[in-house]
Amino acid sequence: MNSKDSPFPNFSADPCSSFYQYLTSQRPEFLPMARWESLLPQQGQPDASLMSSNHFPWPHGTTVLAFTYDNGVLIAGDRRATEGFQIAANRMEKVFQTDGYSAMAIAGAAGPCVEMAKLFRIELEHYEKLDGQPLTCEGKANRLGHMVKANFPMVLHGLVVIPLFVGYDHKREVGRLFKYDITGGRYEDTEFHAVGSGGKDARSTLKEYFRKNLSESDAVKVALRALINAADEDVGTGGPDLIRRIFPTVKLVDPQGVRDVEDTQLAALCEALVNQKQET
Repeated sequence: MNSKDSPFPNFSADPCSSFYQYLTSQRPEFLPMARWESLLPQQGQPDASLMSSNHFPWPHGTTVLAFTYDNGVLIAGDRRATEGFQIAANRMEKVFQTDGYSAMAIAGAAGPCVEMAKLFRIELEHYEKLDGQPLTCEGKANRLGHMVKANFPMVLHGLVVIPLFVGYDHKREVGRLFKYDITGGRYEDTEFHAVGSGGKDARSTLKEYFRKNLSESDAVKVALRALINAADEDVGTGGPDLIRRIFPTVKLVDPQGVRDVEDTQLAALCEALVNQKQET
């Protein structure tokens, strides 16, 4: 059987340390971009102009943020996905662990965003298995930038994917934060950043409350405050739902690895912040 007729990759024929590069050269039909491109109307079809406009029939993730704190870096996101003027989901996951010491959050078209996050995690696992050691923090950020750049043709159809990437750099002994633009441009930020429909409002809060060397507990409070304030101003951002017990996703990346902040802790902090806003 020819390797291209097999549903399984043949890495012995092409021992490339980049799983994404392997798919691009050998099995491009498996790439998320190829699958989503097949769903788009071609030039000359009646819906082509609509699909290129700002009216999209698929869910979009909204607000995610990240910033450094005393022992590492925090990354968080709300749980809402919107579809036009409707709420598509209230429990969407937008923050993903990508390996033992890194995580990413996504804003944009929900389907391609989630697929990119999953593929990026496989990319890092594949490199470590073939090379025998993990990529450096900066190397991981570069690999993600290549994937964002490859998605640019889909951006022209409205399938935008904008990630935030964070990781703990053991050589520098510091948490690092990387942001991207739609062309795959990669930029490191030493303090904070937020993207998505509520990103501007979240950044305004972070600008006011962010301090260098925040403690872990204070960092979680600042992240929740930023997301709550963004939800107050932006219809696409979901705030904490105290009745259905839906809270933002918050992950911490430090020398011990990636950790989730438990819902019980988030619930107590969200209730305190909401009560504080009601009293003012």
